[in-house]
Amino acid sequence: MSSEGAKEDCLGWAARDPSGLLSPYKFSRRTVGSDDVSIRITHCGVCYADVAWTRNEQGHSKYPLVPGHEIVGIVKEVGSSVQRFKVGDHVGVGTYVNSCRECEYCNDRLENNCEKGVFTFDGIDADGTVTKGGYSSYIVVHERYCFTIPENLPLASAAPLLCAGITVYTPMMRHKMNQPGKSLGVIGLGGLGHMAVKLGKAFGLKVTVFSTSISKKEEALSLLGADHFVISSDPEQMKAMAKSLHFIIDTAAGDHPFDPYMSLLKTGGVLALVGFPSEVKFSPASLNIGMKTVSGSLTGGTKDIQEMIDFCAAQKVYPNIEVIPIDYANEALERLIKRDVKYRFVIDIENSLK
Repeated sequence: MSSEGAKEDCLGWAARDPSGLLSPYKFSRRTVGSDDVSIRITHCGVCYADVAWTRNEQGHSKYPLVPGHEIVGIVKEVGSSVQRFKVGDHVGVGTYVNSCRECEYCNDRLENNCEKGVFTFDGIDADGTVTKGGYSSYIVVHERYCFTIPENLPLASAAPLLCAGITVYTPMMRHKMNQPGKSLGVIGLGGLGHMAVKLGKAFGLKVTVFSTSISKKEEALSLLGADHFVISSDPEQMKAMAKSLHFIIDTAAGDHPFDPYMSLLKTGGVLALVGFPSEVKFSPASLNIGMKTVSGSLTGGTKDIQEMIDFCAAQKVYPNIEVIPIDYANEALERLIKRDVKYRFVIDIENSLK
């Protein structure tokens, strides 16, 4: 149903044009349908997607644009057919809010691969309206795309799990990187990389962090608990790691050579790419000799997301966050561009969005 004529009772922060500058914006959400959950948003994580979409880096942003797809909050209303949630429950919403619910991927609970999937913001929903994200006071979402946040998991800490957490968890599970004693390399130490380190340690892996910056060494080893740290621009350090890793998770956004990292994999090793460099280039010999695999991944399905949240709650795998008020959002996006955050901004919606 259309939200035209509905009262504009949702307060958010929106970008109005490709400058990406966010400012207060009032709009309406759809009325709660029989399968819907209405969530009072308490926190929303800040992801690089918020930068890319508010600034129209993909070329298809629709303004006004309300970003945010690492959403957590408290259920304030449920539709008549909702089974899994009740008023007062702690819930999360990730990067998508709809899918066809009948294709092979939806049937396998891999909804992130559905051709008709709808992004949490700047997507076209089934009713033709443009979706608006979590930099807002509340959201209405079909229950299938909502996740239970266990009571022992702080809401602010849960938010980044909905994108950063699941983005690294999915390839780790797909490629069986949860085998204690095996070795994992993590390229890049931002929002995704620091979660890969934490999950790797929780799975009992020996974790090596690769970075071009020596300044990351102390935090990788002491703060995040990695076992080793390697300066990737140092050929001697790289050579010493030859054929030593079962797995690599590559979270680096910037362009970087791939052959040197492929040489670090053992026979049958897997490099999982979750970042978006402008190109991926390596010699066929790097792949063929030693039966190696290069694999891509993007977020995850609803089954994996709930599993990951439950695992992180049970193991106390919490992202390192900097909690900010909504009126700091523009500065936060600028700092994110400069990689000046350890390691994820989380907006305190409930205490700052007035």
